[in-house]
Amino acid sequence: QVHLVESGGGLVQGGGSLRLNCAAPGTMFSFRSMGWHRQAPGKQRELVATITSGGSTIYADSVKGRFTISRDNLQNTVNLQMNSLKPEDTAVYYCHADVLHKVAGILDYWGQGTQVTVSS
Repeated sequence: QVHLVESGGGLVQGGGSLRLNCAAPGTMFSFRSMGWHRQAPGKQRELVATITSGGSTIYADSVKGRFTISRDNLQNTVNLQMNSLKPEDTAVYYCHADVLHKVAGILDYWGQGTQVTVSS
């Protein structure tokens, strides 16, 4: 069983910064990709950023140039540095990781979510 544990959310003023962290303590898996999604009230969950084990990244257009994703493959951690935060970044942020299983295919894992609130 894989547990993703997030930390680093909170309340910040517009223009400020936050850093989200996600770890998978005790797991023996090597994650294919790790990343962050978010869900604002009344909206669908959306991709924020993702990074492969090789370091390739994808960002949502709305966060390009402001957010930076990084990961440590040995520690199985992924971080999201969020700068120049805007009120529209307010959401619950979820850590995501996936594994390519030989038999079961792609297995997805999610954290419990951490709240990010940006005041205007």
